Amino acid sequence: MSKKLRIGLFGFGVVGQGLYDIFTHTTDFNAEIVKICVKNPHKSRPLPADRFTFDPDDILGDPTINLVVEMINNTEDAYIIAKTALQNGKTVVSASKKMIAENLEELVALQNQYNTPILYEAAVCGSIPIIRNLEEYYDNELLYSVSGIVNGTSNYILSKIFQENLSYETALRQAQEAGFAETDPTADVGGFDALNKLCLLVTHSYGIFVKPEELFNYGIQSLSKHDIQFAKEKGLKIKLVAQTRKLTDDTITAFVMPQFIAPNDYLYNVENEYNGVAVEAAFADKQFFMGKGAGGHPTGSAVLSDISACRYDYQYEYKKHQHTRIHYTNDVILEVYVRYYQEAVLDVIPFLQIHEKYSSHNFHYIIGDINLSDLILIKSDLATQDLFIANTGKKTTASKPLTAPIFVSDQKYI
Repeated sequence: MSKKLRIGLFGFGVVGQGLYDIFTHTTDFNAEIVKICVKNPHKSRPLPADRFTFDPDDILGDPTINLVVEMINNTEDAYIIAKTALQNGKTVVSASKKMIAENLEELVALQNQYNTPILYEAAVCGSIPIIRNLEEYYDNELLYSVSGIVNGTSNYILSKIFQENLSYETALRQAQEAGFAETDPTADVGGFDALNKLCLLVTHSYGIFVKPEELFNYGIQSLSKHDIQFAKEKGLKIKLVAQTRKLTDDTITAFVMPQFIAPNDYLYNVENEYNGVAVEAAFADKQFFMGKGAGGHPTGSAVLSDISACRYDYQYEYKKHQHTRIHYTNDVILEVYVRYYQEAVLDVIPFLQIHEKYSSHNFHYIIGDINLSDLILIKSDLATQDLFIANTGKKTTASKPLTAPIFVSDQKYI
């Protein structure tokens, strides 16, 4: 039997309103939104004023509320809400990927200490149930890699560029006008949003906790017409890809970078605000998940799914973490494309080997091998250089081989 859920909702923005709208069209759900906590008392809202409160304790301190749904933008406040709710014996459903990525190990410890679940399917890929699948379907599966497009804003921009021949600047402006990009789009186009989501994917894929600052992320904000031309001439697209993969029996790596994608790749036809995640496993082989990664209703549907699971006291068990021998490493060789204008830029990037070099009056590019650990060391320097880096997708090599054979994809750019 399902239990009755009395919900305290934090946040009534796009996702919060999307969830409320879904609730009004869902019958026989055995749950109700009792109170909604918001910040601005002067903002006009489409519900009666008595539905709202401006004091978090009206929800967190109410013993009749047994589920807290947190969907606010402030990371620090979201952390306090989630932590307090768990300590007060309330189940938590959250969509705050940055807050969870930065505090996941502590939140899991609180879940275990107070036996109060925290669920966050909506924090990764909107409507795609990737967290639940990694937890349940792949709970005993040997995973080789999990990779995908996990940020709808950057994918919308890149789709406009490659489908409609728009410049990066024009595509970004259209994304802002459509409500997909913020006035300051750095979190999305800089790969930081994807980075936070990747941290969660790493935990549910391989059972280890990683902090965002441990991983390398590089975005699309320095993309130029020369990079677009290079990709188009070779019949490729550029996508911002987050990926984690097994390197050896006991090591995995993870990073976020633009990547050249070939037509035979699953991600090639993932366009606009859609997300797509490819999973490679020993026994299930390749599986692909695609769905909308942005918007009130798609994300609200993921929140609703978590709420539904809460009726039956579902929680992530983190079984992989309990038995894992795996650790994270940045000691991995990648083949990358680097476009630049000034030769002095090459003094910053420590290539191990160069495969191809092109020079013209307008720009230059190099394709070569580099150690991911070196990229992390120069990460702050890269942000100040006039260049663009993309993963060719042709090489991700560890410093030592697997002792057992591992499946090798026949798709070149994945």
